[in-house]
Amino acid sequence: MALLSEDEQRQVAEAIARVEQRTDAELVTVLAAKADDYAYVPLIWAGAMALLGPGVFNYVTDWFNASQLVLAQLVTFLLVALVCRIPLVTSRLVPSSVRRWRAGNLARRQFLEQNLHTAPGGTGILLFVCEAERYVEILVDHGISSRLNDQTWKAMINVFTQQIRNGQNLNGFLGCIHACGELLADHVPRTRAHAESARRVVVLV
Repeated sequence: MALLSEDEQRQVAEAIARVEQRTDAELVTVLAAKADDYAYVPLIWAGAMALLGPGVFNYVTDWFNASQLVLAQLVTFLLVALVCRIPLVTSRLVPSSVRRWRAGNLARRQFLEQNLHTAPGGTGILLFVCEAERYVEILVDHGISSRLNDQTWKAMINVFTQQIRNGQNLNGFLGCIHACGELLADHVPRTRAHAESARRVVVLV
Protein backbone atom coordinates (compact mmCIF):
# COMPACT_ATOMS: atom_id res chain seq x y z
CA MET A 1 0.00 0.00 0.00
CA ALA A 2 1.03 3.63 -0.49
CA LEU A 3 0.66 6.53 1.88
CA LEU A 4 -1.76 9.29 0.95
CA SER A 5 -0.62 11.41 -1.99
CA GLU A 6 -0.49 15.19 -1.68
CA ASP A 7 -3.81 15.50 -3.50
CA GLU A 8 -5.40 12.89 -1.21
CA GLN A 9 -4.06 14.71 1.85
CA ARG A 10 -5.68 17.89 0.55
CA GLN A 11 -9.01 16.08 0.17
CA VAL A 12 -8.80 14.77 3.73
CA ALA A 13 -7.92 18.23 5.08
CA GLU A 14 -10.87 19.75 3.22
CA ALA A 15 -13.20 17.08 4.64
CA ILE A 16 -12.00 17.91 8.16
CA ALA A 17 -12.51 21.63 7.53
CA ARG A 18 -16.11 20.93 6.53
CA VAL A 19 -16.65 18.89 9.70
CA GLU A 20 -15.19 21.65 11.89
CA GLN A 21 -17.69 24.13 10.44
CA ARG A 22 -20.40 22.23 12.32
CA THR A 23 -18.71 21.24 15.61
CA ASP A 24 -16.43 22.50 18.36
CA ALA A 25 -14.34 19.33 18.03
CA GLU A 26 -10.78 19.72 16.76
CA LEU A 27 -10.01 16.78 14.51
CA VAL A 28 -6.57 15.65 13.40
CA THR A 29 -5.80 12.61 11.25
CA VAL A 30 -2.54 10.70 11.48
CA LEU A 31 -1.46 8.08 8.95
CA ALA A 32 1.65 6.15 9.99
CA ALA A 33 3.48 3.77 7.68
CA LYS A 34 4.33 1.50 10.64
CA ALA A 35 4.38 1.59 14.42
CA ASP A 36 7.84 0.06 14.80
CA ASP A 37 10.62 -1.39 12.66
CA TYR A 38 10.84 -4.38 15.06
CA ALA A 39 14.62 -4.43 14.56
CA TYR A 40 15.03 -6.61 17.64
CA VAL A 41 12.93 -9.45 16.21
CA PRO A 42 15.56 -10.80 13.74
CA LEU A 43 18.17 -10.75 16.52
CA ILE A 44 15.96 -12.69 18.93
CA TRP A 45 15.14 -15.37 16.36
CA ALA A 46 18.72 -15.56 15.07
CA GLY A 47 20.09 -15.93 18.60
CA ALA A 48 17.60 -18.64 19.50
CA MET A 49 18.18 -20.61 16.29
CA ALA A 50 21.98 -20.26 16.57
CA LEU A 51 21.94 -21.62 20.09
CA LEU A 52 19.43 -24.41 19.60
CA GLY A 53 19.87 -25.56 15.98
CA PRO A 54 23.55 -26.54 15.76
CA GLY A 55 23.57 -27.59 19.42
CA VAL A 56 20.68 -30.03 19.04
CA PHE A 57 22.05 -31.31 15.72
CA ASN A 58 25.47 -31.95 17.27
CA TYR A 59 23.92 -33.62 20.30
CA VAL A 60 22.15 -36.10 18.03
CA THR A 61 24.94 -36.68 15.49
CA ASP A 62 28.13 -35.67 17.33
CA TRP A 63 29.53 -34.38 14.03
CA PHE A 64 31.14 -31.15 15.26
CA ASN A 65 34.14 -30.50 17.43
CA ALA A 66 34.14 -27.38 19.60
CA SER A 67 35.46 -24.95 16.98
CA GLN A 68 33.16 -26.35 14.27
CA LEU A 69 30.17 -25.97 16.57
CA VAL A 70 31.01 -22.30 17.20
CA LEU A 71 31.38 -21.73 13.45
CA ALA A 72 28.06 -23.47 12.75
CA GLN A 73 26.36 -21.29 15.35
CA LEU A 74 27.85 -18.13 13.85
CA VAL A 75 26.77 -19.07 10.32
CA THR A 76 23.28 -19.97 11.55
CA PHE A 77 22.97 -16.65 13.37
CA LEU A 78 23.94 -14.63 10.30
CA LEU A 79 21.70 -16.55 7.90
CA VAL A 80 18.64 -16.45 10.15
CA ALA A 81 19.18 -12.76 10.95
CA LEU A 82 19.33 -11.90 7.24
CA VAL A 83 16.21 -13.90 6.40
CA CYS A 84 14.28 -12.45 9.34
CA ARG A 85 15.12 -8.91 8.26
CA ILE A 86 12.96 -9.35 5.16
CA PRO A 87 9.90 -7.17 6.01
CA LEU A 88 7.36 -9.82 5.05
CA VAL A 89 9.13 -12.38 7.26
CA THR A 90 9.57 -9.95 10.15
CA SER A 91 5.88 -9.04 10.16
CA ARG A 92 4.91 -12.70 10.45
CA LEU A 93 7.26 -13.27 13.38
CA VAL A 94 5.81 -10.46 15.52
CA PRO A 95 2.74 -11.55 17.52
CA SER A 96 -0.41 -9.65 16.60
CA SER A 97 -0.85 -8.58 20.23
CA VAL A 98 2.57 -6.89 20.14
CA ARG A 99 1.76 -5.17 16.84
CA ARG A 100 -1.53 -3.85 18.22
CA TRP A 101 0.16 -2.67 21.41
CA ARG A 102 2.87 -0.81 19.49
CA ALA A 103 0.31 0.83 17.19
CA GLY A 104 -1.95 1.79 20.09
CA ASN A 105 1.01 3.26 21.95
CA LEU A 106 1.95 5.35 18.90
CA ALA A 107 -1.65 6.59 18.61
CA ARG A 108 -1.62 7.83 22.19
CA ARG A 109 1.74 9.54 21.71
CA GLN A 110 0.38 11.28 18.63
CA PHE A 111 -2.67 12.49 20.54
CA LEU A 112 -0.29 14.30 22.89
CA GLU A 113 2.22 15.40 20.23
CA GLN A 114 -0.54 16.98 18.16
CA ASN A 115 -1.66 18.87 21.30
CA LEU A 116 -5.18 17.51 21.07
CA HIS A 117 -5.28 17.28 24.87
CA THR A 118 -5.13 21.09 24.96
CA ALA A 119 -8.20 21.67 22.76
CA PRO A 120 -10.73 23.98 24.47
CA GLY A 121 -13.36 22.08 26.41
CA GLY A 122 -11.59 18.75 25.94
CA THR A 123 -12.84 18.48 22.35
CA GLY A 124 -9.75 17.00 20.69
CA ILE A 125 -10.27 13.93 18.48
CA LEU A 126 -7.62 11.88 16.69
CA LEU A 127 -8.30 9.60 13.75
CA PHE A 128 -5.25 7.31 13.69
CA VAL A 129 -4.26 4.74 11.09
CA CYS A 130 -1.17 2.52 11.06
CA GLU A 131 -0.82 0.87 7.66
CA ALA A 132 1.66 -1.95 8.34
CA GLU A 133 -0.28 -3.08 11.41
CA ARG A 134 -3.70 -2.61 9.73
CA TYR A 135 -4.66 -0.69 12.85
CA VAL A 136 -7.29 2.02 13.21
CA GLU A 137 -8.20 3.92 16.36
CA ILE A 138 -10.29 6.95 17.22
CA LEU A 139 -9.15 8.76 20.36
CA VAL A 140 -11.27 11.50 21.93
CA ASP A 141 -10.79 13.80 24.90
CA HIS A 142 -13.12 14.10 27.87
CA GLY A 143 -15.34 16.76 26.33
CA ILE A 144 -16.40 14.29 23.64
CA SER A 145 -16.22 11.01 25.60
CA SER A 146 -18.64 12.46 28.18
CA ARG A 147 -21.26 12.72 25.41
CA LEU A 148 -20.34 9.79 23.17
CA ASN A 149 -19.13 6.50 24.64
CA ASP A 150 -16.48 4.19 23.16
CA GLN A 151 -19.06 1.91 21.53
CA THR A 152 -20.10 4.81 19.32
CA TRP A 153 -16.86 4.59 17.37
CA LYS A 154 -16.62 0.80 17.13
CA ALA A 155 -18.62 0.35 13.91
CA MET A 156 -16.67 3.15 12.21
CA ILE A 157 -13.37 1.58 13.23
CA ASN A 158 -14.42 -1.84 11.93
CA VAL A 159 -15.41 -0.45 8.52
CA PHE A 160 -12.31 1.73 8.27
CA THR A 161 -10.01 -1.16 9.27
CA GLN A 162 -11.42 -3.30 6.47
CA GLN A 163 -10.86 -0.49 3.98
CA ILE A 164 -7.24 -0.13 5.10
CA ARG A 165 -6.75 -3.87 4.62
CA ASN A 166 -8.11 -3.47 1.09
CA GLY A 167 -5.78 -0.54 0.39
CA GLN A 168 -8.64 1.98 0.28
CA ASN A 169 -6.92 4.58 2.43
CA LEU A 170 -8.55 7.69 0.99
CA ASN A 171 -12.08 6.27 0.94
CA GLY A 172 -11.59 5.04 4.49
CA PHE A 173 -10.50 8.43 5.73
CA LEU A 174 -13.22 10.37 3.94
CA GLY A 175 -15.97 7.98 4.99
CA CYS A 176 -14.87 7.92 8.62
CA ILE A 177 -14.44 11.70 8.76
CA HIS A 178 -17.96 12.17 7.37
CA ALA A 179 -19.44 9.71 9.87
CA CYS A 180 -17.60 11.39 12.75
CA GLY A 181 -18.80 14.77 11.53
CA GLU A 182 -22.44 13.74 11.63
CA LEU A 183 -22.14 12.56 15.24
CA LEU A 184 -20.06 15.50 16.38
CA ALA A 185 -22.43 18.03 14.82
CA ASP A 186 -25.28 16.54 16.85
CA HIS A 187 -23.49 16.03 20.17
CA VAL A 188 -20.71 18.63 20.13
CA PRO A 189 -22.21 21.42 17.99
CA ARG A 190 -20.22 24.45 17.03
CA THR A 191 -20.29 27.33 19.50
CA ARG A 192 -16.97 29.00 18.71
CA ALA A 193 -14.65 29.74 15.83
CA HIS A 194 -11.77 27.40 15.07
CA ALA A 195 -8.26 28.73 14.64
CA GLU A 196 -6.77 27.99 11.23
CA SER A 197 -4.79 24.76 11.46
CA ALA A 198 -2.04 23.34 9.26
CA ARG A 199 -1.94 20.06 11.16
CA ARG A 200 -5.21 18.45 10.13
CA VAL A 201 -3.36 15.72 8.24
CA VAL A 202 -0.13 14.23 9.58
CA VAL A 203 1.74 11.53 7.65
CA LEU A 204 4.45 9.59 9.47
CA VAL A 205 6.73 7.76 7.05
